[in-house]
Amino acid sequence: MNISTLLLPNLIDGAAPGCVIGAKSIAGAGPVMNPKSPINGQPTLPVSSCSTAQVGLAIVAATGSFNSWRLVPAPRRGELVRQVGDLVRKNKAELAELVCWEAGKIRAEAEGEIQEWIDVCEFAVGLSRQLYGNSIASERPEHHLIEQWQPLGPIGVISAFNFPAAVWAWNAMVALVCGDTIVWKPSEQTSLTALACHEMVTRVAANFEGAPEALSSVIIGDAEVGKSLVADERLPLISATGSTRMGRAVAEVVGARLGRSLLELGGNNAMIVAPSADLDLAVRAIVFAAVGTCGQRCTSLRRLIVHRDHVHKLSKQLQSSYASLPIGDPREEGTLVGPLVNEAAFERMQASIEAAKEQGGTLLCGGEARSEGVPAGGVYVEPALVLMPEQTEVMREETFAPLTYVVPYDTLDEAIAMHNGVPQGLSSSIFTTDVREAHRFMSATGSDCGLVGVNIGTSGAEIGGAFGGEKETGGGRESGSDSWKQYMRRSTATINYGTALPLAQGIKFGE
Repeated sequence: MNISTLLLPNLIDGAAPGCVIGAKSIAGAGPVMNPKSPINGQPTLPVSSCSTAQVGLAIVAATGSFNSWRLVPAPRRGELVRQVGDLVRKNKAELAELVCWEAGKIRAEAEGEIQEWIDVCEFAVGLSRQLYGNSIASERPEHHLIEQWQPLGPIGVISAFNFPAAVWAWNAMVALVCGDTIVWKPSEQTSLTALACHEMVTRVAANFEGAPEALSSVIIGDAEVGKSLVADERLPLISATGSTRMGRAVAEVVGARLGRSLLELGGNNAMIVAPSADLDLAVRAIVFAAVGTCGQRCTSLRRLIVHRDHVHKLSKQLQSSYASLPIGDPREEGTLVGPLVNEAAFERMQASIEAAKEQGGTLLCGGEARSEGVPAGGVYVEPALVLMPEQTEVMREETFAPLTYVVPYDTLDEAIAMHNGVPQGLSSSIFTTDVREAHRFMSATGSDCGLVGVNIGTSGAEIGGAFGGEKETGGGRESGSDSWKQYMRRSTATINYGTALPLAQGIKFGE
């Protein structure tokens, strides 16, 4: 891959810097990392990783910039985000190419991710004029009671490899209109995408009156860099996307210092296929949800809970669809399934398949490495379907790969119990044409997930709704709806415009 023009301003001696504060690139003081593209195993660019001391420099700069950015009116802050969105539109193809190269996404999905960033910008611009508080009736005469929302502070963002632009954008674009500044630790796998994303904000800020230098900073490094970011008390909020194990560690550290954590963690998502389901429609939804991004989405379909009357027919339809899937170089037109991120992901997939067999499962198709018609050096695999006699222990764990378990059910109560009987609670779906079943699934006694779909797959959430889930998924909500409140602090103001001093609850003191 040719070096993207979006990266050139940040490179130091041909290497990616470990620390970028605003427009200033700083050579990392940590070890040099050499990430490889999942497409063919070839090195991307060396990265001089950040040191923990440099993390502190970025936080100091972000704190100083916050002190001035919070004074800029919210609609004006929204104008900056609007200009970021316009610049992203102009550079969409080049940004998508980086996502494809570093994350291994097919072009359509990479372009869709950048479009999601553009859409979030539009959402945030509208939000900049809707940071509403409340006027509350006071119990005391000649008093006003008002709730207000104020900027929170510099925000720490930790993102994963599979959505190297969108997850940061969900947080950053909303936080910017809320008056916050950003310190971002991306995945080491996708550091070049992060630098290009940061460059979009930097270019706009350079010509934007009132924008401080360190609106956005990027720090690249290993787990120690992440720990340093999470532990810093100057960051009132840490938004972290990744594994449940990582989220637990973040929550413990941030909770111990009484900070806020916004967590979007593992998903072990399920779809129920009811007796009245439109099977042709269901098959289309299942295939994208199960194999899109090679099964490496937090919303990927892991468990397919099918009414016993449909199990045989649906399994045959899916096996036929899987057999025709174009697997290969994600840069090529027509490819639908690209590579796994690395060999370790393939090994975990194989271990899960073997565990499923030991627990009574039957491999219906897939699971084998693909070597023909794919770039050498990449890890390509045939998406797998495993028929299970019941929901067993292996199905309670998320395998980040194109592996889907098929399990039969007899009653809706049984299906919902099975659906909810895992530690995670991100995305869910039911295929049915029975309105009672649909509404039951959406009710308090239905899905226990943060995202609930009827006659759609588990992947592909829109940005207008807050994104996130329950239980071990972390409970956080990003981007849509009223999730902006997480990036602000609330104050209740009481104004006495009279000449007396009545106390609340009718208390008499010294009278």
